[in-house]
Amino acid sequence: MEKKLNSNLNKNLKKNENSNRKHEEKICPNCLRIFECKVGSIQLCQCTKVELTRSESEYLASQYNDCLCFQCMEALAFEYRMTRRLLELPWEL
Repeated sequence: MEKKLNSNLNKNLKKNENSNRKHEEKICPNCLRIFECKVGSIQLCQCTKVELTRSESEYLASQYNDCLCFQCMEALAFEYRMTRRLLELPWEL
């Protein structure tokens, strides 16, 4: 009986350890805000709130090595879109 209880306790501890690995607090490398990354449940992660084109996603990935908070993702994607539009304007005098 005691072995079974210990076995169940160990299973529960391992399950809790694994679930803690799925969600972790991160610091946004852009604004230094603390946010929760839910890489283990990506459909629940805050980053899925931001719709990025492939080029926007590639740009952000080239600038940062880690996750960004969704506020920075939105702001940096907007800046990227505006910069591209400005560069496409015919700047004739």
